[in-house]
Amino acid sequence: MLTTTLCAALSAGGLAIAMLTAYRRRFLAATRIAAVSLVPVGLAMAGLVTLGRKVGTATGHWAADLVFKPTVWMGFGVLAVAAMLYGITRLISARLPEGGGRAPAAVPGASSPAIPSGRPAAAGRRRGGSDSGLSDFADVEEILKRRGI
Repeated sequence: MLTTTLCAALSAGGLAIAMLTAYRRRFLAATRIAAVSLVPVGLAMAGLVTLGRKVGTATGHWAADLVFKPTVWMGFGVLAVAAMLYGITRLISARLPEGGGRAPAAVPGASSPAIPSGRPAAAGRRRGGSDSGLSDFADVEEILKRRGI
């Protein structure tokens, strides 16, 4: 009841100021002041003032519990551990090959090992030659020869 009376008084005072501003022939400013002065009574009529009071009271109780109850701090610790575990799994899964983090298995009877994540085979393996460790440079050498370098 007191809250509604206070909101009505604020709106009445704002409307009085809007009337004085309109008397001075500043109609745009008076209209803005009237719009702002109607907000408190509108909030009171819609019940949002009491809702705000309940939210404020609940926030105050939570803040007091935050200071005085160790279980609240432990709850924040549990949330931090959960977030850390989730982040670690995201980092690890981004660095592992596709397939859920398992290494691809070799097919029995196949001559070459399975290639993870769809990368092309090395140049030495495509030509059937032996892999001497320099197979990556064979492609570069071939391109340079074609260009005459």
